Amino acid sequence: MNNKPCCELLAPAGSLEKLRTVIHYGADAVYLGGKEFSLRAHATNFSEDDLQQAVNFAHARQVRVFVTVNIFAHNRDLGRLPAYLQRLAEIEVDGLIISDPGVLRVARQVVPAMSIHLSTQANVTNVESALFWQEQGVSRLNLARELTLAEIRQIKQAISAKIEVFVHGALCISYSGRCLLSLYLTGRDANQGNCAHPCRYDYRLQEEKRPGQFFPVEENGRGTYIFNSKDLCLINRLPEIFAAGVDSIKIEGRMKGIYYAGGIVRIYRAALDHVQQCLEASPGAPVVMPAHFMEEIVKLGTRGYTENFFDGPPTESDMCYSGAVVDQTYVPAGIVVTPGSRPLVEVRNRIRPGEQLEYMADDLDNVPFEVLGVETADGRPLAQANSGSQVLLTTIPEISWQSYGLIRRIHNGAGRGMVEKTAEGSRGKS
Repeated sequence: MNNKPCCELLAPAGSLEKLRTVIHYGADAVYLGGKEFSLRAHATNFSEDDLQQAVNFAHARQVRVFVTVNIFAHNRDLGRLPAYLQRLAEIEVDGLIISDPGVLRVARQVVPAMSIHLSTQANVTNVESALFWQEQGVSRLNLARELTLAEIRQIKQAISAKIEVFVHGALCISYSGRCLLSLYLTGRDANQGNCAHPCRYDYRLQEEKRPGQFFPVEENGRGTYIFNSKDLCLINRLPEIFAAGVDSIKIEGRMKGIYYAGGIVRIYRAALDHVQQCLEASPGAPVVMPAHFMEEIVKLGTRGYTENFFDGPPTESDMCYSGAVVDQTYVPAGIVVTPGSRPLVEVRNRIRPGEQLEYMADDLDNVPFEVLGVETADGRPLAQANSGSQVLLTTIPEISWQSYGLIRRIHNGAGRGMVEKTAEGSRGKS
């Protein structure tokens, strides 16, 4: 549906709201889960009505919708599966994301015309495995995260099916997410979509004959988060990924907030467009990724970044020793519901008159502004708008607002002086 030769940008959509936002910020396709058969049991997920709304919204904007049916099924799961797959076909989703061979076999029988994508949970790490799945009718393979660029290139050259790789998001310490740690420690099965994320816990050692007496488990003296990987980030490797012939780059994050999902998609859209423009302007010349892409990513809050297996096996430097998350320098403040000279904004983090905020334009331009006034939708002035409310904002400077655009708050005085700079016209666009 997208005629651009650049590879597809595939974004997570954990809810209708996130779907609309990531599409606004430039996703070519989205992936999401229904109420059943999805590996994100605690995401909002989509009812059948929600799925139809999602498909209608996306298709009206030339965006594809792929639905995860990627649990490792037990016999008890199979009875409801055929009717569910038929309903997805009626809704006109663009493809199914599957990992279980049994689910794949049922899908081939029940909805033979539907495109089937292989989940990363299937752990494709070699050419023969890729050829096997291609022979089963899979049209796209999401390769295992444990591959180097050279291995990705070899697989792409050996098959006719499309390939997809994760380029950003949280990493499981276990092999491509096939993990039993959660089930063992908490009874919650990650392979049924119910992970408790014990890899993010802080661990201590207890000796059997001394109950209640705990000892630190040290890793080079820096901490005890022994399973806690940094997040994947391959934005600086996009030119190589593109040159390898990858058909789709995928962002992890169906469980993440709307600020993260929209913000990351916005950056990768700009980065892919940059690669495309450089290749068109100077075919064959090296493509340099500007530093501001990574600078913008850091603002969204992470556990640190790793390129994982891209050049070879990760080392101790690819682990996160400081805790489960990294402090955010920016936090979401609101979402534009209706644009205009005074936009209607849904508040996500209190907004007050006199504050300096920042609008995240879809072209990666960050537009600082001051809130001059906050009013209810019927025009009543407010001293503070609280999370969940919808309010009208009066701002300086005036901004070209767009529906589903994000507004964020700048922490620790990071935005001081920026409004005046914008008002003087030092930025090219508002």
